[in-house]
Amino acid sequence: MSIFEAILLGIIQGISEFLPISSTAHLTIAGNLMNLIPEGQPELWTAFVAVIQLGTLISILIYFSKDVINISSDFIRDNFKLKLKYGEQSLNSRLGWLIAVGTIPIIVAGLMMKELIEGTITKNLYVIAASLIIFAIILAMAEKAAEQKRNMKNLRLADSLLIGIAQAFALIPGASRSGTTIAGGLFVGLKRSDAARFSFLLSIPAVFTSGIFELYRAFHYLNYTMIINLVAATFAAALSGYFAIDFLLKFLEKHSTFIFVIYRIALGLLVILILLTNII
Repeated sequence: MSIFEAILLGIIQGISEFLPISSTAHLTIAGNLMNLIPEGQPELWTAFVAVIQLGTLISILIYFSKDVINISSDFIRDNFKLKLKYGEQSLNSRLGWLIAVGTIPIIVAGLMMKELIEGTITKNLYVIAASLIIFAIILAMAEKAAEQKRNMKNLRLADSLLIGIAQAFALIPGASRSGTTIAGGLFVGLKRSDAARFSFLLSIPAVFTSGIFELYRAFHYLNYTMIINLVAATFAAALSGYFAIDFLLKFLEKHSTFIFVIYRIALGLLVILILLTNII
């Protein structure tokens, strides 16, 4: 892998992580086109993808820095200093609980599906193409069912758990973490921009955990060239991810997610067509 290819993958990661179009799908397609996915060691590609996700984590932490600081400080104050009951806590402190509860499903699913996630099936383009289409339809159903009357102030722990379960489906390649969680938010009645905002905040623990774990595992394979490539890709993911977050939040203030639904279906069908003609 050249540094140019690493930067390109980082840009793809940053953009597709936050738009509901699946970063796994786009990285896997790009990796296959550039012949970068080692056939005998798929775990190397999984580690690379997970590590550069730390770039998108950086973009979230920078973009939502005030939210992260306020949620953390209020959570500590209300639960450990003041020892308030959940209903008496501030919005930021309750958001801390909502994020914690919403993170449980993906942790459980991740541990149960660890070997499957690291295996070849998650790089299978037929699986990815089918997932792009199926979860596009689910996102369209969420749009149709959405009442969009609630914001994050109205979220309950049960709502967060449901959105967290939706996030766990993002372990399926091609599903899209932002896509599944935004759909989950729409199903529980959130406005589009609030569904996206909560989706991004909810992703912080999961992305941090998987990225750090895979970074630790990747130390076994690291050499000077790979370190340079990882740093370049991570920086590119952070920069492109920041702009992707800003774009999507502003876009969803006035528009639906149907443009992403159409894109996902078109991409899924294109991948199937390419596979059937043996181009990839």
